[in-house]
Amino acid sequence: MFPGQGAQSKGMGAALFDQYPRQVQQADEILGYSIRSLCLEDPDRRLEETSYTQPALYVVSALSYLKSQEAGVTPSYAAGHSLGEYNALFAAGVFDFQTGLRLVQKRGQLMGRAKGGGMAAVIGLGEEAIQQTLAAESLSGVSIANFNTPSQLVISGPRDEVARAEAPLLAKGARHFVMLRVSAAFHSRYMIEAEQEFSAFLSGFRLAPPRFPVFSNVHALPYEPERLHETLAAQISRPVRWAEIMRRLLSLEDVRFEEVGPGNVLTGMLRKIRAESSPLPFQTPAKRAPEPASEPARAERPEPVRPAPPVAPAGSIRPLAPERLGSAEFRRDFGLRYACVSGAMYRGIASTALVIAMGRAGCMGFFGSAGLSLERVEQAIQELQAALGTQTPFGMNLLHDLNRPETEDALVDLFLQRGIRFIEASAFMQMTPALVRYRATGLRREADGTITRLHRVVGKVSRPEVAQSFLSPAPERLLEQLVAARKLTPEQAQLARAVPMADALTVEADSGGHTDQGVAFALLPAMMSLRDRLARALPGGPRVHLGAAGGIGTPQAAAAAFMMGADYIVTGSINQCTVESGASDAMKALLQEAGVQDTTTAPAGDMFELGARVQVLRRGLFFPARANKLYELYRQHESLDSLDAKTRNQLETKYFKRTLEQVFEECQAYFRTRAPEELEKARANPKHKMALVFRWYFAYSTRLALSGDPEGRVDYQIHCGPALGAFNAWVKGTDLEPWQNRGVARITTKLLCDTALFLEERIAVLGMSATSGV
Repeated sequence: MFPGQGAQSKGMGAALFDQYPRQVQQADEILGYSIRSLCLEDPDRRLEETSYTQPALYVVSALSYLKSQEAGVTPSYAAGHSLGEYNALFAAGVFDFQTGLRLVQKRGQLMGRAKGGGMAAVIGLGEEAIQQTLAAESLSGVSIANFNTPSQLVISGPRDEVARAEAPLLAKGARHFVMLRVSAAFHSRYMIEAEQEFSAFLSGFRLAPPRFPVFSNVHALPYEPERLHETLAAQISRPVRWAEIMRRLLSLEDVRFEEVGPGNVLTGMLRKIRAESSPLPFQTPAKRAPEPASEPARAERPEPVRPAPPVAPAGSIRPLAPERLGSAEFRRDFGLRYACVSGAMYRGIASTALVIAMGRAGCMGFFGSAGLSLERVEQAIQELQAALGTQTPFGMNLLHDLNRPETEDALVDLFLQRGIRFIEASAFMQMTPALVRYRATGLRREADGTITRLHRVVGKVSRPEVAQSFLSPAPERLLEQLVAARKLTPEQAQLARAVPMADALTVEADSGGHTDQGVAFALLPAMMSLRDRLARALPGGPRVHLGAAGGIGTPQAAAAAFMMGADYIVTGSINQCTVESGASDAMKALLQEAGVQDTTTAPAGDMFELGARVQVLRRGLFFPARANKLYELYRQHESLDSLDAKTRNQLETKYFKRTLEQVFEECQAYFRTRAPEELEKARANPKHKMALVFRWYFAYSTRLALSGDPEGRVDYQIHCGPALGAFNAWVKGTDLEPWQNRGVARITTKLLCDTALFLEERIAVLGMSATSGV
C-alpha cells in the first residue's frame, strides 16, 4: 500500500537519498530543484504545496519500494491512495522511475493550479447519511471525494458550500468535521479541466501492462492493460474508493498488507476497515509472470496488441464506467465528462440553478429562455457565466418564432454579444437568417486549413426533412441575403458553405411539450442513415453527433438509446421535478405522483391554428380536455358570435373565469405594443379574434402552473412525457421518491451509473448465453 498526499512530513526519506544517488540525480534534473533539500530542510516552506508535495512523496515512496525489494518483498498486488497509485504502477513496471516522476510533476502542477475549492473530512457518518444531508440542504455542488473507511469520508466542492455542510452533518450525527488545507476541490467534478489537460499530456507516453494486479482508485478493481491511460487520467476527478479496494483485498486468503512510504496512515485505515465492514469478494485476475525488478518497464515500450474476443466469457465482463457511455468524440467536442444533456424547458423551468448543477456534474444544461423577456435572458446569462466561468459548458435555447422573426434576431444579437458558445435550436421547420448568422459568425479558418466552429448549434428535430436542413450547409439564399445586409462577411459565408448547420442533432421521440409522437426505435436509426448519407456530400466536414430524447427516465431507457448508437442522451421531463427546476412546488407535487399512463396530448398554444400538439400531464387536471375542446370549437366556428349561449357561459365561468370581452381586452393590452398587426388582423377577421381569445387560455394556464396558484390548480398546463412516470416508478420506495430530495445532478449521475451497471449485467447475460450455446 502506497500513501498519498497528506503523508508528507519534513525529514522524510532521510535514510534513502544516500542509498539511491542515481534516482536522486534523475529527480533533481527533472524537477529543477534539489529533492533532498525539499524533503529534509524545506527551506522555502513548499513541502505543503501540491505542486511540490506530489513529486516529493512519489520519490520517497519509490525509493522506499526499491529498499523493500532489497529486503525480499515481492508483492502479489499493489494499491495506492490517490497519488500513491503512481507508486503502485511504478512497482508493477507500468513505467520507470523517471516517467512516473514526470507524470506526477505534471499532475501536481495541474492540481496545484486549481483554486476556489475546499475539502473536509467527515468522521462518524456513512455514505448514505452524508448524501441525504447534502441533498436535504441543497448542497448539490458538494460530493464525496474519498471513501477512506466506512465511517471516514471526505467531501469536496466549492469552499463556501463545503463549509456550509458542517452544521447539518454534525446535527446528523457526525463526530468530527475537519476542513482540510487544500487549495481546490480534488477528486470532484471541479477537476475535470485538469483531468482533460492531463489526459492530453499522458497520451504522449507508452505504458506497459502491470506485472501484477494494481487496484485503481476509480473502479476499486485491478487496472485493465488496455485502459491504463483512460483510468489514470480519470483518477484526478473521480472519488478515491479506498475502503472498497481494501475490502476486496481482504477477501483473499492468507493476505498480508505492508505500507511502503512515509507514515502509517493507511495501516490505521485498514484496521478501521477490518472492524467496520466485511470482505468484498471479487474475481481475481490472472497474474502475469514476474519480471526482474532491476529492469522496470520504460515509457517507450509499446503496448502489446491483444485482439478482443467476440464475446466475453461469463464473469469476466470489464466494469463499464458511466463516463464511457455514448460517444467519446461528442464528450470531447463539447467538453463534457458524461454524454448527457438536459434540455431547455420554457419560461425558465430549465433554470439557471439547474444548468449550473448540470455543468458542475460534468454534463451540460440548456437554459429555458423561451417565453422570457430579453432582459431576463440576459440576467440568466450573467448568472451562468458568473457561476460556471468560461471553461464549464452551458447553453441557451433559441426557439423559432414563426410570427416574430425579430425575436430571434434580438436573441442572437444578445448571444453574440455575451459570447454564448452553445445554443439549442428548437421548433425550427427550416433555417432562418438569425440562426444562420449565429452559426456563420463563429466560423474561422485556421492556418492549417481547418475550420474552427466557435458557435455550436444543437438542433432539436423529430422529422427527417427538418433534420436534413440542420445536416446540410446554410441555404445559399440566406447567405447571400446576410452578406448583402452586411451581417456576414463574404469569408464567413464561404466557410458556412463547407460545414453543416448543426454540430449535434437531438432526435426527439415521444417527449414532453411539442411532440410528433415519434417512436425512438424507428426514428433514431432513420436519422442515422440520413446523417451518414448527407455526410458524403461534405467530405472532410465535421461529424454531426446524434442524441436521443424523449422517454428517457430510467437506466433501461438510457441503455436502449446508447445501444442504438446515440452519441448522447437528453433528459427533460424528469428534470422539472427537481429541487433546481423553475417549476412551482405545486407543479412538482403533481409531477411526483405521475405514472406512465398519466400524460396525453393537447393543442400547442404557440401554434394553435396549425393544430400542433404538445404532451401534457392529465392526472387530476382539466387542462387537456378543455384545451382540446377549444380547438374543436375553433375548427367548427367562424367567430365568437356564433357560439351558443351554453357554450359561451361554460367558457366564461369554467375555463376563463371572466367574460370573453374581458379576455379580448387583455389580448389587446398585450399585443398593442408587442405585435399590433395581430390586433389589426383580428379586427378584419373574426376567426383570428377567436384564435387570440382561445390562445389566451394557454398563456393563462401556464401562468397558473408556474405560480402554483391553488385556486386554478385544475387548469395547470404542465408539459410532461411518460419518462417521468417511469422515473417515479423506478425510485418509488427510495429517498428519491419525494421531489425535495431530487437534486438534478444527483438523479442524473444515478441514472448514468445505473445505466452502466444495467449494460454490464445485460452484456454478461448475453455472454453467458453465447458461451453455453443457448
